[in-house]
This record gives sequence, C-alpha cells and structure tokens, in this order.
Amino acid sequence: QVQVVESGGGLVQAGGSLNLSCVVSGSTISIGWYRQVPGKERELIAIILNNGRANYPESMKERFTISRANANTVYLRAKTVKPEDTGVYYCNAKTSWTSHWGQGTQVTVSS
Repeated sequence: QVQVVESGGGLVQAGGSLNLSCVVSGSTISIGWYRQVPGKERELIAIILNNGRANYPESMKERFTISRANANTVYLRAKTVKPEDTGVYYCNAKTSWTSHWGQGTQVTVSS
C-alpha cells in the first residue's frame, strides 16, 4: 500500500551539511522527518503538509529545512551538523487513516 523509503544517511563530517531524501508511494496527508538520538526518545524534526506548509519544533527551527521535490518526495536538510545529531532518522507518511514509517537511515556525524 504505502511504502516509505529513506536515503542519504551515512557518515557525515561535523560542520558539514546533511541531505536526506524520503520517497513515499501512495497519496498522503503529510510527510514528516523524525530522529532517534541514542539515549533519547524519537523526536519530531519537521512535518510538511500537502499544501506545502512546514512545521518545526522550536529546537529544530533554523537548523533543519524540510522541502518537497514533488508530491511523493521530501527532503530534509541541515545547515551544519554536530556530533550530537548522530542517530537514526525516520520518515513518516500519514494518510487519512494510517501512519507509515520507513526503516530509518543511520546518520553518524564524525569530527
């Protein structure tokens, strides 16, 4: 039905940029990026609605940018990553009735 696939993770140099991609099959109401940092609960980074509006928690604002390439492809970009950004980044797609998670992509920020 609905499939979510993240890509772009891997080793990232501290101070460098992060560029992740989420490709979703099927129609959605919203697509969001989350992450799970070791020792912390999964947290919201940003959500983008089908109308193009994006929402960010205050802590993520100005650090991350979510954007759409098209209706089924969403990007997550970070201006400058820090070692503390290391974790598993997940993409989530919501339909009228369901929520779907990707398997996540590991992001490791090295000094």
